[in-house]
Amino acid sequence: MTDMKILVQKFGGTSVANLECMRRVQEKVLEGLAQGYKVITVLSARAGDTNKLLSLAEEWSPTPDRAACDVLVSTGEQVSISLFTMLLRDAGVRARSLLGWQIPITTDEDFGRARIRAIDSKALRAQLENYDVLVVAGFQGCTEDGRITTLGRGGSDTSAVALAAALGSVECHIFTDVDGVYTTDPNICSTARKMDRVAYEEMLEMSSMGAKVLHIRSVEFAKKYKVPVRVRSTFSDDPGTLVTQEDSSMEAVLVSGIAYDRDQARVTLRDLPDVPGMAAAVFGPLSEKGILVDMIVQNTSLDGHTDITFTISRKDLQQTLRIMDEVAKKTGASEVLHDVSVAKVSAIGVGMRNHSGVAARAFAALTQEGINILMISTSEIKITLLIQEKYLELAVRILHDTFGLDWDIG
Repeated sequence: MTDMKILVQKFGGTSVANLECMRRVQEKVLEGLAQGYKVITVLSARAGDTNKLLSLAEEWSPTPDRAACDVLVSTGEQVSISLFTMLLRDAGVRARSLLGWQIPITTDEDFGRARIRAIDSKALRAQLENYDVLVVAGFQGCTEDGRITTLGRGGSDTSAVALAAALGSVECHIFTDVDGVYTTDPNICSTARKMDRVAYEEMLEMSSMGAKVLHIRSVEFAKKYKVPVRVRSTFSDDPGTLVTQEDSSMEAVLVSGIAYDRDQARVTLRDLPDVPGMAAAVFGPLSEKGILVDMIVQNTSLDGHTDITFTISRKDLQQTLRIMDEVAKKTGASEVLHDVSVAKVSAIGVGMRNHSGVAARAFAALTQEGINILMISTSEIKITLLIQEKYLELAVRILHDTFGLDWDIG
């Protein structure tokens, strides 16, 4: 069946939480079949199941073995796909369930956060010759020697996009409890507007800033293999938002969205010697412990000393402070300061490549409202500002309004 039309659909935990929800999922699958597609449906564990399994692991062991933990938590998706396959079979659909190792989806051996290395697309296509729907467990794969792995939180998105890529970049629909990608969080800004399309790079920046719509690794996969991804709601017929390649119409828009991230802590080392190697002395130990550093500012004084300030995730703060205390002793820094009352807000848009003045407009808008900017970071399509967290929601609304994102530009 060389002209086989294939559609990949992914449904998250809230979409498969109970029988009523799964019947809505069934409707989406039947719609795909009615349009002439063979459907690969990727399911997450039911809402709350993964947390229950992790709690069980912690009850049995204070430090659960990561490989054994993967075997345990992967059963959540197994429950989802078996129950849903029963629904489809009762409805007369030729369907079967597949676990990651049955395809197989081969990963590295980094248990708990494994990365996909290969997918047997020939085996998938052979299965689609015999079945109209394959119900695949998201979030999981296996090592080359057959050990079960999981892909980390949000990994079902990655599973779905990777399957679509393996099958020749077929379209992938990610169904969630929201009806698309918005210009900002509608819970903060009432004028937020759903976008019809967003470029891969814009979606990557939004995901990196904490937007919960798509897992960042799934967007990386989609961009690399040019997989068209449509973000839709399980609970409506809205066509959602297409995440796709950048085109000239996208470049005409100065800013596409405003993203934010509350999970920020700021750390400062004061009075470091201003000599070569100080930055390596500070950030080398953090890298060795796998702590991700985001924004960095170095201020040099005339007396031969320098301050280095950087941001990290709040969950890494205590470990970071212990490391920095050691760094301060070795380098002669006078003190280590920290602040958890900060947050990031970003203006994102591929149009920034061809337009100037975005930063100046953002600075002016926040200054007019008395919001102080603590740190600044830029990329080709993003400007990120660190501010006091108490002003975050106001800042999001101000920037959303400043760049006219509530206007329907068609």
